[in-house]
Amino acid sequence: MRVGILLTHGAGSNADAPLLRTLDAALTAAGFRVLRYTLPFRQAHAGPPRAGDAARDRVGIREALNGLRAEGAEKVIAGGHSYGGRQASMLLAEEPGAADGLLCLSYPLHPPKKPEQKRTAHLAGIACPALFVHGERDPFGTIGELREALPDSASLVPVPGAAHDLARHDVAPVVIAWLREIL
Repeated sequence: MRVGILLTHGAGSNADAPLLRTLDAALTAAGFRVLRYTLPFRQAHAGPPRAGDAARDRVGIREALNGLRAEGAEKVIAGGHSYGGRQASMLLAEEPGAADGLLCLSYPLHPPKKPEQKRTAHLAGIACPALFVHGERDPFGTIGELREALPDSASLVPVPGAAHDLARHDVAPVVIAWLREIL
């Protein structure tokens, strides 16, 4: 089966982020088709996403997933680091058929030191298999907060010693094992 995996980046980066490049290489070596995608907000301007960018970014994610299907992918996985994973998760909560799985690396549950500003209401609407890989020291949310916010169908893998940037941690084996389990 041909599987396409879309990897999007965080708010401060682009598709050439070290984490995405490393994961791309490992997934490609494992036989998956990977598309590292620079979100529309980053294509349009430097700096963080602005008001209105999120909706355009979700449209871009949908179009990229459709592009993977047009190339022959029978199953597609939407994923990304931080902001990119958040936008992919929001798309799948809005449009459950947009992808066959969700991969979130360092999901930003809330801004650092602002746990009252939760970004989790939509997570209950995700119906597809989902994997959340999260650093135990991530300032955007604790493992406990994430576990509490996730639907029962989601898998959570804590990364010992990791903060928000997972680039120095080998998360590829966990991601590949999960993909083989759900596909």
